[in-house]
Amino acid sequence: MKRIVFCFVFYTLLFSCNQVEKDTSNSAQPELEKQMEITPKQGIITKQSTNSFDDTYNKLVTIIEDNPNLKIIAQLDHQANAASVGLELNSTRIIMFGNPKLGTPLMQSAQTTGLDLPQKILIFQDDSGIVKISYNDPKYLQQRHDIHDKEEVLNKISGALDKITSAAAGL
Repeated sequence: MKRIVFCFVFYTLLFSCNQVEKDTSNSAQPELEKQMEITPKQGIITKQSTNSFDDTYNKLVTIIEDNPNLKIIAQLDHQANAASVGLELNSTRIIMFGNPKLGTPLMQSAQTTGLDLPQKILIFQDDSGIVKISYNDPKYLQQRHDIHDKEEVLNKISGALDKITSAAAGL
């Protein structure tokens, strides 16, 4: 009888401890890539300016500097950086700016939002000479960083970015 009980316990433990093998091979990679698929221009809002590149850029700088709630953190001239290593690039500049009263609550909800803050607005001239303004859609950032309960803040940021970029673009 002890032998039967021992065999029963042994086989029960043997089969209950059997773990499912996790597929870590390259065959699992396509599924992971599908889950992470990014579509072109996902989460980017782009507007066409009615002004020249310099006028659009200068107007944007003035709008941000004249707003007491906003602070310019950095300005990058990608065209000048390209030229410094002997490469050509159409006029391309980015302005990084922020408002900690709006950005901080987003980072409190999801600290990874700090990857996309401070806000950035890109002004560039394409190969056809058309001046454009692009920025990250705050609703996309909400989804990207899984931000919850910050609708009011996100709506405020969306409205401000729309207003700022439209004014700079002469729209």
